[in-house]
Amino acid sequence: MTQPSELIIEPPSGRPANACVFILHGLGADGHDFEPLVPQLALPPGVEARFSMPHAPSLAVTVNNGMTMPAWYDILSVDLGRKVDAAQLTRSAQRIQQLIQAQIDQGIDSRRIIVAGFSQGGAVAYQAALTFDQPLAGLLAMSTYLANLDALALSEANRALPIEAHHGTADAVVPESLGREGVEALSAQGYAVEYRRYAMAHALCPAQIDDISRFLSARLG
Repeated sequence: MTQPSELIIEPPSGRPANACVFILHGLGADGHDFEPLVPQLALPPGVEARFSMPHAPSLAVTVNNGMTMPAWYDILSVDLGRKVDAAQLTRSAQRIQQLIQAQIDQGIDSRRIIVAGFSQGGAVAYQAALTFDQPLAGLLAMSTYLANLDALALSEANRALPIEAHHGTADAVVPESLGREGVEALSAQGYAVEYRRYAMAHALCPAQIDDISRFLSARLG
C-alpha cells in the first residue's frame, strides 16, 4: 500500500494552528472532497484549526468488480456484515495515527486533535481514534459503520473520548441500521456516543454542517 499525500488547510487568520481536525473521505473520493466544508464551519474566536484531509491509496475494490479506485481498504461484500479487508483497514488506521503523531510532534496537544470520517473513511476514523495511545479531543463518524470492534485493542487513553455519529435516514449505501449497530456496540463498551439522524441520503446536509460546527466548537473552544 502506498502512502499518498494529504491536503492541509491552515487557519485563514494566518496565525499558528493550535488545533487540528482530520477528515477522512469516502470510497472513490479524495482529500479534496471535504475541502468546501471548511469555509462553512463556524469556529469560535481563538480556535486556529488546521485541517488535514489525507488521500486514500488506489486499491482494487472487490464489490466494484475489482475496479481500482481511491480506497482505504477493500470491501469484500456489502451485506449487513460488511466484510472488509481487516489488514488493509488496520494499515490505513495506523497511517492516520502516524499523521496524528506528526501533528503532536509539531506542537499540537493531542487533546486538541479531532478525527472525523465519512463512510469508508469513518470506519478508519473509528479504528484510528479508538486505538490511539494518547487522549484525543473527539471523534466524528459520518454515514459510516464500525468494523471489527472485537479485534480492536481499545486504548484506555481514549475511553472517555467524546464521540458523535451522524447518519441519514435514507442512506442506501450504508444503511442506517449498520450505523446504529456500531453506536450500540460502543455504548455497550461504556463509550458515550451522541447519535444524530438527518432526513438525507449518503451525503451531508445543512443542518448537519451546523452540528459539525457545534461539535468542533465544543471540543476545541
